[in-house]
Amino acid sequence: MSDPRIIDIELDEHTILWRSADVEQERRIAIFDLLEGNHFAPQREHADGYKGPYRIKLRVEEGRLALDIYREDRTHLETLVLALGRFRRPIKDYFAICDSYYQAIRQATPQQIETVDMARRAVHNEAAELLQERLAGKIDVDFDTARRLFTLICVLHIKG
Repeated sequence: MSDPRIIDIELDEHTILWRSADVEQERRIAIFDLLEGNHFAPQREHADGYKGPYRIKLRVEEGRLALDIYREDRTHLETLVLALGRFRRPIKDYFAICDSYYQAIRQATPQQIETVDMARRAVHNEAAELLQERLAGKIDVDFDTARRLFTLICVLHIKG
């Protein structure tokens, strides 16, 4: 039976040196929302026909994103490695707009907060589309899953 979804996600904590309370909150929300509803369907056929659910671990290794994909029983299925070069700019833009958003929340008018939040969503949406594009043919993910995965990829890029 097919169950193409993520039931557990882990970030390689060795990659992350430090994160602020705001970033930690973003991480928690992204994981919670991801586990509440997602579509994650690796396209590689497995000998026994396994099609989910999946446990995944995200890590950055030598400038590449590694997605370790496991069966529900924690046996390893495959590791997908993606070059992150095309994500450098979206990650940088996302960090910059998030900083502006967190500052706006603390001291701006509701209208200014809404303006910054709209810009933040636009950057996030573009990055999610890029991630879907990069995963095409390897893993089928819906838009919301791609958005949440992008948030987690950003968390992995925090260097202090």
